[in-house]
Amino acid sequence: MKMIFILHPLGALLLSPLLLGIVNRTKAFFAGRKGLPLLQAYYDLARLFQKSAVYSRTTSWVFRAGPMVGLAAAMTALLVLPIGGGAACLNFTGDLIFLIYLLGVMRFFTVVAALDTGSAFEGMGASREVQFSILAEPALLLSLLAMGEIGESAIDSGIPLPHLSLSGIYAGLSFSAWMHSGTVLLLAASALFIVLLTENARIPVDDPNTHLELTMIHEVMVLDHSGPDFAMILYSSAIKLWIFGALLAGILVPVRSGDFLLDGAATLGGIFLLPIGIGVIESSMARLRLLRVPQLLSGAGVLAILAIVLVLKG
Repeated sequence: MKMIFILHPLGALLLSPLLLGIVNRTKAFFAGRKGLPLLQAYYDLARLFQKSAVYSRTTSWVFRAGPMVGLAAAMTALLVLPIGGGAACLNFTGDLIFLIYLLGVMRFFTVVAALDTGSAFEGMGASREVQFSILAEPALLLSLLAMGEIGESAIDSGIPLPHLSLSGIYAGLSFSAWMHSGTVLLLAASALFIVLLTENARIPVDDPNTHLELTMIHEVMVLDHSGPDFAMILYSSAIKLWIFGALLAGILVPVRSGDFLLDGAATLGGIFLLPIGIGVIESSMARLRLLRVPQLLSGAGVLAILAIVLVLKG
């Protein structure tokens, strides 16, 4: 039974670039355009991997290691990510903290690689990235802890305590949990969705397609990367979107029939619906002013704290 759970990491590695295509096609639909092919992200990755990278003489090994470490951290995160209420390939007490640390490692090496170029422009983007992460990470942690407090007892005795393990948290979620703790789950899901938009550089926090120098956040940090290095960055971004999509879909579509394939298929359906929602948001509103982004993330933190308070009072 343990071997079947490897299907999720493998499927994520194969299908995660498709999420970017769904977002772009949704935005094209609302704009009245045909848009790029649905598989454009795959074409871009194949093209970039066939090119050679160009390095500045001012950069060190840190610049070259950034994309590789980021991709390795993203792939490792897939191993602790449960789907469909089943245990992840790598599950243990405290893997929730481990996942957040892996996401932090991705961000850290992206930031230090940008700083290694010595560019004030990339340093500006790195500064903004770190500032927003200070507010996004607590909201992510608190929202997951709130779900752990309401999670029902896991059926599989091999799954660690729900409070400290992602596998335990998501095994305890179900539609019945929505019946008696729907407010808490709604608050946690709302906070997690705001963090998803922030961590994946989506509108209203950031615009992945912008070329306005003074408004760029994530994209400005990777301007000097090229060829396979840039391909690894794009691939890491797709996997990161999949990770947050799986976390959110596990809350909103908690099908727990006991059949791993059926439950996993329901969660996959939720994962592929989220890019459509992201595309709708990006087509219907503009990005916020930079001074408003901390307020949005503070709001996500407040929602997560409120969820914790409701759980403790209940």
